[in-house]
Amino acid sequence: MCKTVQRGYAPNDTTEFYGDAARKLHLAGQDLYYLLNRGYPIKSASVFVGNHFLLSERQRLALARAVSSGKSIENRRGKELQDIPEGSVVHIDGFNTIITLEVALSGSLLLKCMDGTVRDLAALRGTYRLIDKTAQAITMIGKMLERYKIGKAVFYLDAPVSNSGRLKEQIGEVLEQFPFEIQIEVIHNVDTTLEKLENVITGDAIILDKCKSWINLNSKIIEENLGAYPYVDFSDLSQ
Repeated sequence: MCKTVQRGYAPNDTTEFYGDAARKLHLAGQDLYYLLNRGYPIKSASVFVGNHFLLSERQRLALARAVSSGKSIENRRGKELQDIPEGSVVHIDGFNTIITLEVALSGSLLLKCMDGTVRDLAALRGTYRLIDKTAQAITMIGKMLERYKIGKAVFYLDAPVSNSGRLKEQIGEVLEQFPFEIQIEVIHNVDTTLEKLENVITGDAIILDKCKSWINLNSKIIEENLGAYPYVDFSDLSQ
């Protein structure tokens, strides 16, 4: 039995992301969006904006993950698939997808980003442990893929991350009940592999910029299973 864990929880999130803090972050996000649209790199632009608004490290990370240039948003949206042909093969960024759903099931902080994705602030840093919500997160993925009537799901897990082997076993055990084929790869180059593929399931901005096409699966799963989630919403900064 896995220990009950709130994935992605930080005790200061209530004061750093809601109320007056949310309004400050919205203004900071508008400034960052302005700079990105004028060619400033995300790292230096987010440092400049973060210093100006006296943001915490977690607030700065949220901005960097949620805010994108208009060109990047247009590129990602242009490759997003709304429907998947029956029998398709989908390629899943395993840790990225599962951890975000674990965070959602924990009721922890999630970002509604400008490109339409949902991203978390749970730092992996080479370590991962299965928690009490892992199997449920995998099951929700399976049910959504079953609805799409896909033919095969290929999960890619980062080999250097601890417990990648245990997560592989968990994915296989949970999804064996579903009608589609499962393949689980534990490799060293997940990002560069996914960047070359179509039907990719991830929230990773770098992969979304380069892959051939992608599916915004986590947004659909959270919307259908958890309803009106209390996101920190950056989706309307361009309006």
